[in-house]
Amino acid sequence: MSLYDEKYLSIVKDILDNGYYDNNRTGMPTYKLPHQIMQFNLQKEFPILTTKFVAFKTAVKEMLWIYQKQSNVVEDLRQMNVKIWNEWEGEDGTIGKAYGYQVKKFHQIDNLIEALKNNPQDRRMMLNLWNWEDLPEMSLAPCCFLTMWDVTDGHLNCMLIQRSGDMPLGVPFNSAQFSVLTHMLAQVTGLKPGLFTHVINNAHIYENQIEGMEVQITRANDAYSAPKLWLNPEIKDFYEFTIDDIKLIDYEYHPAIKMEVSV
Repeated sequence: MSLYDEKYLSIVKDILDNGYYDNNRTGMPTYKLPHQIMQFNLQKEFPILTTKFVAFKTAVKEMLWIYQKQSNVVEDLRQMNVKIWNEWEGEDGTIGKAYGYQVKKFHQIDNLIEALKNNPQDRRMMLNLWNWEDLPEMSLAPCCFLTMWDVTDGHLNCMLIQRSGDMPLGVPFNSAQFSVLTHMLAQVTGLKPGLFTHVINNAHIYENQIEGMEVQITRANDAYSAPKLWLNPEIKDFYEFTIDDIKLIDYEYHPAIKMEVSV
């Protein structure tokens, strides 16, 4: 079993057994636990589920849309055959001043790369999407809103802070996305990928997702080993990566489990 499957399913079981039941803004009640943490050494394993299929390419395309293209235009995603933001598209074709808009507004990727190259012991290296002034003009307040970056002994470490984590659908996507982002930034700054720490303030399972999660738990004894991540080693500029430069090698998995998204 991959370490990701082990840690992820442990949290899922804890939520199902001990989670606090209540309603929320979506109208679909959840079982939830606060302050859940998973940590992985990216030198040893790429964190992605094998107990169900995770749409890796879709996850990476969304991450590139936010942090590389720095876009809030939903059509830009549809051009990549990704439709996961269609529900939040406004009349102007955007998701408002959210996600990629905030990255671009403050040149956050460029500033981070500059610090990683020239001041790696800076303790202020962050990508922060939580802008109080612009929140009213966002279609959805960012869930994965903050990453904090550290360089120790030539290794790039990333801590992701997620205010709200849909464990069945969102969290596996997010772990894969930010692990890839860490690998990419490490490669273009001459570092090695180090720790990836995923902190979820509100880890929840919607009531209509429980059956699917119970199916996934039964697969634990038949989980596969983690795959390897391959990045095109020729890419030295963050903005030159394409989806074809990012691949999983030997990704074995159980079938996808269809579950509802609560909007």
